[in-house]
Order: sequence, then C-alpha cells, then structure tokens
Amino acid sequence: MADKDLRKYSKIVVDGVEQAPSRAMLRAVGFEDADFKKPQIGIASTWSMVTPCNMHINKLAEDVNKGTDNAGGKGIIYNVITISDGISMGTEGMKYSLVSREVIADSVETVSGCMGHDAIITIGGCDKNMPGLLMGMARLNRPSIFIYGGTIQPGPNHTNVVSVFEAVGGHAAGKVSDIELKEIEDTAIPGPGSCGGMYTANTMASAIEAMGMSLPNSSAQDAISPEKENDCLSAGEAIMHLVEHDIKPSDIMTRAAFENAIKVTIALGGSTNAVLHLLAMAHTIGVELSLDDFTELGRSIPMLADLKPSGKYLMSELIKIGGIQPLMKMMLDAGMLDGSCMTVTGKTMAENLANVAPYPDGQDIIRPLDNPIKKDSHLRVLRGNLAPTGSVAKITGKEGLSFTGNARVFESEEDCMKGILDGTVVKDDVLVIRYEGPKGAPGMREMLSPTAAIMGAGLGESVALITDGRFSGGSHGFVVGHVTPEAYDGGPIAIVQNGDRISIDAESNTVSLELSDAEIAARLEKWQKPEPRYKRGVLAKYIATVASASEGAVTDKYLG
Repeated sequence: MADKDLRKYSKIVVDGVEQAPSRAMLRAVGFEDADFKKPQIGIASTWSMVTPCNMHINKLAEDVNKGTDNAGGKGIIYNVITISDGISMGTEGMKYSLVSREVIADSVETVSGCMGHDAIITIGGCDKNMPGLLMGMARLNRPSIFIYGGTIQPGPNHTNVVSVFEAVGGHAAGKVSDIELKEIEDTAIPGPGSCGGMYTANTMASAIEAMGMSLPNSSAQDAISPEKENDCLSAGEAIMHLVEHDIKPSDIMTRAAFENAIKVTIALGGSTNAVLHLLAMAHTIGVELSLDDFTELGRSIPMLADLKPSGKYLMSELIKIGGIQPLMKMMLDAGMLDGSCMTVTGKTMAENLANVAPYPDGQDIIRPLDNPIKKDSHLRVLRGNLAPTGSVAKITGKEGLSFTGNARVFESEEDCMKGILDGTVVKDDVLVIRYEGPKGAPGMREMLSPTAAIMGAGLGESVALITDGRFSGGSHGFVVGHVTPEAYDGGPIAIVQNGDRISIDAESNTVSLELSDAEIAARLEKWQKPEPRYKRGVLAKYIATVASASEGAVTDKYLG
C-alpha cells in the first residue's frame, strides 16, 4: 500500500507548485510534509452540547482520527450541525428537525467535496443526523463508513426520555404528583448517548449496520464504553481498506442491502421514521424504493424484539446479550437476508456473520422465529380515501388491529396537546392533526408530546391519532402518520370535520373517511390553500423544494 498512491481527490488540492498556498494553509492546521502524500479522510463529527445524544462525540472523533492516522491516512475532523428532537418536541423549533437532515447532508457534501477528501467517516448520535450523514456520503460516493455514537444508559426504575413525556400526561390526569414528575425529570436521562429504546436513533443505527455501512456491532454499543472506543479506532483501518480497493457507498447501498435494512428494522420493531429515511437514502444513492416495498417485504418478516416503546426492554439490555448480530445471523440462516451484500469491512454480510454466536439461553428480548410477537411487519402502509398516496402506521398488535371512531380535528400539534391535557379528548375519538406535513408545518413535526400525553392520561387503548406529520420512535398506541397528500397540498385530511367517522384497519391496510366520494369532492372544491407559514429563510426554502413524505421528503427530487 505504501508504494501505491491512493489519493484520488486530495492530490488535486495539494500536489504541484501551484497548490503551495493550499499546502501552506494545511500546514497551519497540523499537516507535515509526509501528510500530503497520504489519503485525506474527512471525519464528520456531529458533536455539540445541544443534546446528550451528541455531547461525547468529540472524544469519538479523536479516536477515529487516531485510528485513521495509525492506518496510514490523514484524518481531518470537521463539524456538522445537529438538533435535538427531544428538547424541541412540541414547540415551533421542532419544525427544523427533519429540515436538519437535509442541512447535514448538504454539509457533508459541501465540506468533503470542497476539501478533496479521499474518503469519509461520519459519526452520528441522533435520529436525523444519521440519515443526513449517509445521504451526504452517498452523494459524494467516496469510500465511507458510518459510526453510531451509541445508546444511553437507563435512568432509575428503567426510565428514559419517553418516561418523562408520558409523566406529563399522567400529571395532567392526576396520576403523577408534582414530586414524582420532578424526580423523573431529574433522573431519567443520566448522561451521554441516544434515547434508550428502539426509537428512531437505535432503529436507524441498526438499519445502517444491516445495510453494511457501519462496522459489525456499531449499532449495539453503549455511548461510553471500551467497545465504542474500539469501534472508532477500528474505523481507521477499515477506511484505508476501502480506499485501497475503491469500495464506495454505491457498492454497498444496493437494492438488496436496503431490503436487508428494512427486514432487520421490522424484526426489531423499529420506528416509522425508518420508512421516511430509508426512502430518502435510497433516492440519494439512486436505488428504486417505494412505500409498497415495505408492505411486500413485511409480509414474510416477523416482529421479534420486545423493545420499548411498545415492549419491555431497552437497547442497553439488547447490547448485553449480543446486539443485533445474532438476530441477523438467525435471519440469514433462515433465508431472510441476502448474505452476498458487500459491507464496509470489505467482506460480505455472510462472511461477517459466519462466527457469530446465538443469543444466550433464557433471554426473552428477541423471540425465536417460530414464536414472534407479530407474525408479520408492524410497519403498515395504509391507503384509502383519507390517504390516497399512502400513510404509515406502527401497529404491533398490542393496540389492536383496527379502530373506528369520531374525528376530533386539530389544526396543529399545540391545539391537540391542549385538548388532551384539558380533557376535551375522550374515549372513541380519532384525533386528526393536520397542516403538520413537510410543507404545511413546515418540517413534518414529530408528535411524541401528544402521543405520550395520551398514554400518560390512560387513553392509549381508547383513542387513535392520525396526522400528516410524523411520530417519534418513542411514540406508541394506535397512531397513523405520514398521511399523503398532506393537508397543505389539498389532501383529503384537509376537509375532515369534527364528528366524521374514521376507520383504520391494519389488516386490510386501509384508512378511510366514512363519507361518499361526492361529499369528499364537494368539500375539496371549497377548500382553499393556506398561505405558507414562512416566506424567508431555511423553512421557506424547504417548503419550496420538499417532496411528499411518501417520497422520503427529500429536497432534490424535482430539481431537473
């Protein structure tokens, strides 16, 4: 390797007399003569102190840099932004959450593209920055590895961030005292790492590992652990192997790899956000993927993991029994996964899993294939006259498989939250939250605050909720999101009225407004498109460019 020039992009920036100014500036940030002949590895760190998910990633980035330098590359750390869903949840600020995915992808493409990095390692620790990082790497299509920042430890009494949200609803219902609420607030989130259940962060980390874009076990390591440190150090050697053999994201992120990711997501009972993000990632790398693929693949894949939010266990407990590698080996042996897919190890999935031991006897976190929690997918793509181009629900079966009730309509998440906390919402309601889609909100806010308040108020089994927004991975209950077309685009959800009957059926995969076609058409004819809520800035640009949720809510689909 030492005699072979592995620099495909950086040599354009640093070689030759005319690039002396470039070299001069790089010397100021630590380059020495020998470094200019090494492949430059961009290390995109999402470190910040805005969220516990990312507060430790500066240390992980230093470990990656050390591993890269040890392996013969020249690591260059740079930062990209991150936001916190959990902190901004239920506020106007949450409208920036999904937008941040695009900003992060733009940042990785911009920095590594500009600076001529020969390869890229990205480190993510919260749900939007992970798909954003993958999309940025996919756009440049240079040898790349993703590293997960790792999961958080649970708080006392098995608590986590969702415990706090649900305690708010319990407090409003008189079931949680002021003292109890304060105690949960003080202790549920004890330190660094991503939210502890099979919420969106752990879902996406698992999907990315199943896709082959992170090293084995990267998704199943505690944020502060020797294993996570070794994951970062090992990435340096792995990235140099990818550079030497010119193995790029397009060689790994194939159609078969996306199918593997979807199947593992289903087996784990993962978040509905995985649908949105996998669609976006597939679009970015040029793989054809649609909502219908989730339905088709889900017919033969069971849900096996008893993980929160609908289950009992946290990610830290799955880590202790081996993470997702034994699950993938079990699925591979059963013919459910394509073991021929290339991964960032430079080996196939089957080669990576060859010596993985099964789960220990007696564990009940991951069920055997012949005794699943649900025999097919919990991710349901529902269509009908209320969602002609699709919607996404997470139905584990614990909520029941169908629900019919009376519409109670809210024009925003805040209005719905008030209705739950003041007792307006009652049994047999189907809550309709609209104008919260990608364009209407804008930004397609997550509805963890209302769904958690419903649970905390004891209404989880007696009301349903549908929205053109989306849900946190921590949401559970009978909830349907990603309704398309969204209200802002004149979808039928825009003309629902209080008292209309709505039926949701997760077996026939339908969501229906019990009105005649003529009545729906008449109401739509009277509907008037609202003014956009933002006219300047990043949210205005997002409204102008974002595609439907059924297409991944990407911002470059219709640019020509």
